Amino acid sequence: MKRVMGVVAGLVVLVAGVANADGAAVAGRKAPVVWGACPKVAGKTASAALECATVRVPLDYRHPMGQSIKIALNRIKAKVSRDAGHLGTLLVNPGGPGSSGRNLTEYVATSLPADVAERYDVVGFDPRGVGASEPSVHCVDPDTYYKAPRPDAVPHSRAEEKVLLARAAEYATSCGQLWSWLLPHLTTENSARDMDTVRAALGEEKISYLGYSYGTYLGAVYATLFPSRVKRLVMDSSVDPTGVWYDSNLKQDRAFERRHRQFLAWTAKHHDAYKLGATLKQTSFAYYAMRDRLRAKPAGGVVGPSELDDTFTVAGYSDKVWPQFAQAWSAYVRQGDVKGLTEIYAKHGKNDADDENGYAIYLSVQCRDARWPREWDRWRADMKAMHREAPFLTWPNAWFNAPCAFWPVRGGKPVDVRSSPKLPPFLMLQSRHDAATPYQGALQMARLFPRSRMVLERGGNHGVSLAGNKCLDGHLAAYLRDGTLPRRDTTCAAPPEPRPAERMTSGSPRPPGLLGILGVLEGLPVG
Repeated sequence: MKRVMGVVAGLVVLVAGVANADGAAVAGRKAPVVWGACPKVAGKTASAALECATVRVPLDYRHPMGQSIKIALNRIKAKVSRDAGHLGTLLVNPGGPGSSGRNLTEYVATSLPADVAERYDVVGFDPRGVGASEPSVHCVDPDTYYKAPRPDAVPHSRAEEKVLLARAAEYATSCGQLWSWLLPHLTTENSARDMDTVRAALGEEKISYLGYSYGTYLGAVYATLFPSRVKRLVMDSSVDPTGVWYDSNLKQDRAFERRHRQFLAWTAKHHDAYKLGATLKQTSFAYYAMRDRLRAKPAGGVVGPSELDDTFTVAGYSDKVWPQFAQAWSAYVRQGDVKGLTEIYAKHGKNDADDENGYAIYLSVQCRDARWPREWDRWRADMKAMHREAPFLTWPNAWFNAPCAFWPVRGGKPVDVRSSPKLPPFLMLQSRHDAATPYQGALQMARLFPRSRMVLERGGNHGVSLAGNKCLDGHLAAYLRDGTLPRRDTTCAAPPEPRPAERMTSGSPRPPGLLGILGVLEGLPVG
């Protein structure tokens, strides 16, 4: 999510018609996508095989001949021709909402087995408002809004709560002042319709799709609206499509609490390395004592309790960071060394202009997709009750979403996600202890699509495919290769538990999987 691309090379004009539930174009005209070289981005080296383009889509699908906006694409083209086993387009999305699909393309194309990757055009897209798509939405000055240390996300008084509440209202007001013409049209449903416009522009009768996290909800909405346009569909780390979005965040708080406690238990297990306590109770005390200390004196003048929350939330997404995070925590507690905390914050928690773009779209989509409570008394009561049960994430997650209480455009009615006889069977991949998209939500997705098959990894990371689990990746490859689905109730072992390691340096590589793909995760939201 930490990327803003330049204007892409290549231009296509497409005015798409409104599509019916079968995905057939009712009216409109299209031109083929014109692919060209991708613009250079400072500090990044892109594959020579990567091509870029844009597709023009209607701002409002009720008025397809009216104002349009641009969706940025990139692709790595298949190596085989259509008469030699070409399988069409595999569209990819990493979630969010607000994450750039163009950042996922090369990873997927190079991580899939060669005999699968070479048969697909792997295409990433920046959803409307994101990254290189035009317009790219920003609502505030990130240097000012994210200046650290920020107010503690856990209010200790009504006065502190008012400060946080004013911050949320200010963000919503700023977005409304800048983007009043666009906000009504930033919805998951419109992003799904954009996907079908892209499909038509690519000249494909059907597309295949790989979506992570919120991308599974986007995929479910697409499958509901356009079931006959789906060739193969993979959902990795599924969102509960019946809980959008206020209820989903409360459920997420419980799931992150469980995962955080797993991290604390792991730290206790390795007391010899970290000296933070030999029991869960002891490491929990040590963690919250650190948080209280940072409230009084931020580490390096930068990492206060809210910055700590942002950083250690990443440990809920991937256990690959546990050794480095525990080492930074230990060095701070036992030696007073702030370097480790400031390093992991700079690497995993710090936000910049690209993150603010992702946050703006996250709020724009979630606040518009569905109704949110407008009475703050409801939020306060719910968060106080949940905080007693799940103190790790409840209030940080609440403030992340709080602008929805003031959003200038009211939430609508979510798409009634459902299956269709026209939709082919598809593959779901899920970890048992996923915090960001809890397992119970994946079960609900599976109930809504009874012809789907789920492979369950017995671990707890988020975004489990293409992260090194050969069992799970084998099922993904088999399905993409020829549509082979696993047996029901198929499970894969969890990856090996991480082992203690030396303190992470600034040049340490990203962990594999979705965390590595995005550089940072989508933040605190469902996606």
